[in-house]
Amino acid sequence: MRISHALLLAALALLTLAPLATAQTTSAPTVEDYRQDALALPALIEEQYAYAERLPGGAFPNTDVLKAEAEAVHDQAGLLRYAEHALTALADHHAITGSSFSDSWAVTPSYSDLWIEPQGQAWAITAVRADSPAQAAGVQPGDRLTAVGDLTTTEAVAAFWREIGLSATGDRAGYAARVLAAGRRDRQRDLTITAPDGSARRLNLPSLYAMQRDRPGVESRVQDGALVIRINDALGDRATIAAFDAAMATAREGQAVVIDLTETPSGGNTVVARAIMGWFVDAPAAYQIHALPAEARETGIERRWVEQVMARPGKRHHGPIKVQVGRWTGSTGEGLAIGLHAQGAHVVGQPMAGLLGAIYDLRLPRTGLLVKIPIEKLYAVDGAPREQFRPAPN
Repeated sequence: MRISHALLLAALALLTLAPLATAQTTSAPTVEDYRQDALALPALIEEQYAYAERLPGGAFPNTDVLKAEAEAVHDQAGLLRYAEHALTALADHHAITGSSFSDSWAVTPSYSDLWIEPQGQAWAITAVRADSPAQAAGVQPGDRLTAVGDLTTTEAVAAFWREIGLSATGDRAGYAARVLAAGRRDRQRDLTITAPDGSARRLNLPSLYAMQRDRPGVESRVQDGALVIRINDALGDRATIAAFDAAMATAREGQAVVIDLTETPSGGNTVVARAIMGWFVDAPAAYQIHALPAEARETGIERRWVEQVMARPGKRHHGPIKVQVGRWTGSTGEGLAIGLHAQGAHVVGQPMAGLLGAIYDLRLPRTGLLVKIPIEKLYAVDGAPREQFRPAPN
């Protein structure tokens, strides 16, 4: 899923990442290999993670609990479970493992339907995903998540972090609440939702992993004179390019086009994003800025570059462009939104997922276990961090 811009600059990143790309042995990993890879993961994160300033003192929060778990790793299952815990310690929804267990926590926001934010002592539901189990159950923005199972949300959040020896401070609080609301992949969620009037309901909601969403990657319709094109979590599918082109081929000269990105939480790649943007430019145009903090930390010299979108021969639309976004606009969807904004589009809706940077695939050196963490920082063309972009209200 969310590989964002990893392919775009793979060649540029080889010097930094090549030693980590492939397991160093061809024989089956030994017990010691699993243990050594667990012990090596914190240093790998410190070396490569683009957002070291989010870590206490710039260091991986290697608690006594995590150290003991790493020392005890002796097989693949133990290493994977430890890697899940280590990445959880970053409190970053864009840091995930490449494999998982049936009972792993749901990837958020891809498999979530509630956006939770701490507001004082309350856990506010600020967004509900359209056509989701939560929406079908009547949960609405303005409600509060007051319990997870038999624990109050505050107790559940504290327990979530206590499992790996951390406290629920700063960004960790909202991160844990959103993960808890998304639940385990293999079971229903037991959530108590309290309305503004104080009435509470205990709901059993299915995991989104149990849901089948049989929708085309691209849908289009005419509404109020505008051509509305909706992307259904398909920004990583090359077939989206042809489907978007077919929709745009129906646009009249000067017709307003609305691009709906409210259901793109799982990211994608810049090939698809640039193909879409290519309809709205006449010449090479900047759409986002990249930076590699790991190289700056290693050399003392900052590396930053501008990515451009190119015009596509025979494909050009002149007319107002509006982009709809929300909490389930993630990663490449966010990049597409800021890129279209740079070309003059009007971006409206709720804040986006705020997923940090672009993730790369890293393999642990002895076992080849795959982890995915943000290696690049991404910025709008005005230099503002992508995750800080705020759309205009609807």
